[in-house]
Amino acid sequence: MMNRDRYLQKLVRKMHNGMVKVVTGLRRSGKTYLLFTLFYDYLLKNGVQEDHVIHIALDDFANREFRNPDALYRYVKSRIADDKMYYILLDEVQMVSEFEDVLNGFLHIPNADSYVTGSNAKFLSKDIITEFRGRGDQIHLYPLSFSEFFHEYDGSRAAAWQEYSMYGGLPKIRTMSDPHDKASYLEGIFAETYLKDILERNDVRNPAELSEMLDYLASGIGGLSNPKKLSDTFKSVKQVSIHPDTVKNYLDYFEDSFLISRAVRYDIKGKKYFSTPCKYYFTDIGLRNARLRFRQYEETHIMENIIYNELLSRGYSVDVGIVEHTERTSEQKKIQKQLEVDFVCNRGYERVYVQSALNLDSPEKQAQELRPLLSIKDSFKKVVIAGGLQPTFMNDDGVLIQNLFDFLLEEEE
Repeated sequence: MMNRDRYLQKLVRKMHNGMVKVVTGLRRSGKTYLLFTLFYDYLLKNGVQEDHVIHIALDDFANREFRNPDALYRYVKSRIADDKMYYILLDEVQMVSEFEDVLNGFLHIPNADSYVTGSNAKFLSKDIITEFRGRGDQIHLYPLSFSEFFHEYDGSRAAAWQEYSMYGGLPKIRTMSDPHDKASYLEGIFAETYLKDILERNDVRNPAELSEMLDYLASGIGGLSNPKKLSDTFKSVKQVSIHPDTVKNYLDYFEDSFLISRAVRYDIKGKKYFSTPCKYYFTDIGLRNARLRFRQYEETHIMENIIYNELLSRGYSVDVGIVEHTERTSEQKKIQKQLEVDFVCNRGYERVYVQSALNLDSPEKQAQELRPLLSIKDSFKKVVIAGGLQPTFMNDDGVLIQNLFDFLLEEEE
């Protein structure tokens, strides 16, 4: 059994809330397993009778009759034989025509609680919840975190990190032992699943341009960019003219499919956002590496991407921070500089400022990482997450220096 307690508990908290629970996420990230194995087992272990769980895999040929919306609705209604709560679990619900109307119809059954997954264009879109007219509740599933990966890993933390930072957290990877098999799997599904989905859904006229754009984003994770800059880069490096509006469309396609995520810039002192430039990170680092055929492994940027994904999966909204810093020149003149804070993380009333540092092996490196945090004049928590053997401690300035593994493996920390 794969441990995905973070998401199981989200489903449990949302039980009986009068809404359709919609499990979304990147393809192959484990949505079916979460709903049909983990949540199903939870219901049975907590006293729900088996005949009160109506679960239908709509991609199963044996269930093809239920792809008709009327047949599905009649079948579910016929299974509800008493006043006790019934749980409706539907996988690949997009195979039902007019599924939105069917699911909204289930909401009118007082003792029915509905949960669905899907993997068509709509369910790979951030806009899926609008289809339920305010009656849908999204549970977004990410690939395996390092903690979930390590829970099943037979080896040291350092060896697990090398594996995870190279091949990522798609659940299927966990079942493979041969590096060639892992690489082939990731390269294959990128081309045949993710890229194909994007091209078909958006009727892209120039697949080669879009493919090159993905390569550029993969090569430059964590770097500031915007459509105009990307357009100029293609013109100067590739001698290809792509209008900035087209570049923006491509970026939207990647985001909408959950393949990448965007972090916008936030002025900490001025308390305002800037729409551009921003940073792009891959939802799964293994897919990013596969896109580059595993030729570009820069641990600094990969670690930053993994920390970003971990923060998102813990429920934070994550921005890139900028803060003004005053320095004196050798002539004692004051100059203003803009320093970057890797991540400004907000969750409800909680805020945390986070720097990612592969190592803090010299006083100069420590000063470089601490300078942006010490320039922030508020009382929110400030953290440097450091790789290597760096121990976790609180320094004299009140900044938490946290070891990477302590951060990834001990969520309460």
